[in-house]
Amino acid sequence: MKMKIGKLGMGLIGLALVAMTGCQSAAKPQEDSWSALEAKGKLVVGIDDTFAPMGFRDENNELTGYDIEMAKAVSEKLGLEFEFQTIDWSMKESELNAGNIDLIWNGYSITDTRRQQVAFSEPYLENRQLIITLADSAVSTKADLAGKTIAVQKESSALEAVSADTALTSTLKNGAPEEFDTNIDCFMDLEAGRSQAIVVDEVLARYVMKQRGQEKYKVLDENFGTEQYAVGMRKQDTTLLEKINEAMKACNEDGTTAALNAKWFGE
Repeated sequence: MKMKIGKLGMGLIGLALVAMTGCQSAAKPQEDSWSALEAKGKLVVGIDDTFAPMGFRDENNELTGYDIEMAKAVSEKLGLEFEFQTIDWSMKESELNAGNIDLIWNGYSITDTRRQQVAFSEPYLENRQLIITLADSAVSTKADLAGKTIAVQKESSALEAVSADTALTSTLKNGAPEEFDTNIDCFMDLEAGRSQAIVVDEVLARYVMKQRGQEKYKVLDENFGTEQYAVGMRKQDTTLLEKINEAMKACNEDGTTAALNAKWFGE
């Protein structure tokens, strides 16, 4: 009996060692990657290419937007090429920490949950999460949403903000907001009458409502407060964080930021 237990124990130890070896070989090195990025001469930027006016495709299917132009300005100051890669926004942190992208830069809000997964640059823009209904809706306050359906984008700061308001979510139909792949899907669900309200970033909402017809919508006075946009990167990439902050500061000082604000937001 003892011999059988010993063989079994040795077998389990062997399996454990194999599993540990596999995990170690698959894991990404937890160290500053600046030297490797600089040698490669390129950083991969993960974006959601439906998030106007921050990053989206124009009528010629070319990427454009505030964040796209700001990233290009920063890339010039760093002397590195920035390659923009469209990603599943619900998987952005996973893509980053797996090494598939080097930056998350597309209307990326700072939240406590995200701080646990990524390092943030200095914030560069303020935003709010607005509650929007159709113009003829009887909904005018959060309390009016009881028994109703709210649409939000998956893994967005809107989802996080709504979910954190348990007093609200507990009264919603199904006890939680409905999640969609993109903010445009949220607008379409609202217009179809399946959702009675949506919660979306103000910078996107103002742009989309202007494009789709401002008169069709109503923005509630209540919202989910102010938040800030920043660039996200791996926690161990401390040199990259320093370089990004320095380049963005230079953009502020040489008028690049002011010019982009005027172009995209009329400020």
